[in-house]
Amino acid sequence: MQKYIVIASICILTVLAGCTKDISNQGLYQKSGNTTNVNTNRTDLYNEGAGKSIRNVSNNYGYVRHQKSPVLNDNMNNNNFAALNREQLANIISKYSTNIPHVDDVATLVTDREVLIAYHTDTNNRDMTADQVKKTAMSVIPRYFHVYVTDNWHLRRDVEALSYLDSTSKHARNLVNHLIKEMKKSPQGKAMNPSENANGETPDDQMGK
Repeated sequence: MQKYIVIASICILTVLAGCTKDISNQGLYQKSGNTTNVNTNRTDLYNEGAGKSIRNVSNNYGYVRHQKSPVLNDNMNNNNFAALNREQLANIISKYSTNIPHVDDVATLVTDREVLIAYHTDTNNRDMTADQVKKTAMSVIPRYFHVYVTDNWHLRRDVEALSYLDSTSKHARNLVNHLIKEMKKSPQGKAMNPSENANGETPDDQMGK
């Protein structure tokens, strides 16, 4: 009889342990879509309702977990990039760039696949400053984006004018491409790596333009 009581106790403990594990996992992760788990116990740093101290200093680490879709050639997760808040990205890039020496004013536009940055500077080394501004943007955005910079402050007005358009606006792509050509007359910094130029373009990217 005692033997059966011991076995029953072990079974009950096993069930309780499994339930506890499920509850703890639910507390850490919340399923979002088919293949993404995220920690949702975070305060949105851009939430205007958040206290100033929370927006300025966060003690939390940022954690997101993504899993590849088990379905072959399923690119559903790539659609999440369309949901990027481009204005927030532009805000971060402009703010970080003003911390670069000799850069005191920055205007940033984030399109569906490029970042255009016009900045005011009194630098004596235009190439180095261009490289710093570009790499600041590269550190923030998804890697498939291309970055174009200019220290021709007059082009800031063109960058700002494009902010009233979107990717569905008529002639938007032609206007963006025209501005990029003008911006590339300014220093763009060093090549990103042997297979990408200073703007993060590969030979295939350049052929597609």
